[in-house]
Amino acid sequence: MGKLIINSYSEFEQYLGKELGVSAYHKITQDQVNKFADATLDYQWIHTDAERAEKESPYGSTIAHGYLNLSLLPYLWQQILEVNNIKMLVNYGIEKLKFNQPVLVNSEVRLKAKLSSLINLKGITKAEVNVVLEIKDYKKPALNASLLFLYYFK
Repeated sequence: MGKLIINSYSEFEQYLGKELGVSAYHKITQDQVNKFADATLDYQWIHTDAERAEKESPYGSTIAHGYLNLSLLPYLWQQILEVNNIKMLVNYGIEKLKFNQPVLVNSEVRLKAKLSSLINLKGITKAEVNVVLEIKDYKKPALNASLLFLYYFK
């Protein structure tokens, strides 16, 4: 499935209550986890010490930071949807965020998105998108949340 292209509020409205799409899979590597630890100063061994995690962790492996998974959402989101004819886009918020399942290093994740609400606020489009970060070969997702965006159409 290709990227969905939206050019106006009325086009957006056609997808209300529908799935917008699914991103490609992205592999979480130990290098990426280590760089995230450097950026956030979160060096908890469950994320960064592969040898210790193999021996002591209930998962038998290092796991990605929950906030690393969360920070991948914009990258995966842009694979699903392109909104044209806007002056500006604002990430307005995240609601109902729940981390459901740890993501083991070397696992692959992808984003699934559904448009749950669309409101025209005097020319500003407020979109609420329910997202699920799926883990390849796992039934339970890494996380689910409602993302809020403000699209300022021209």
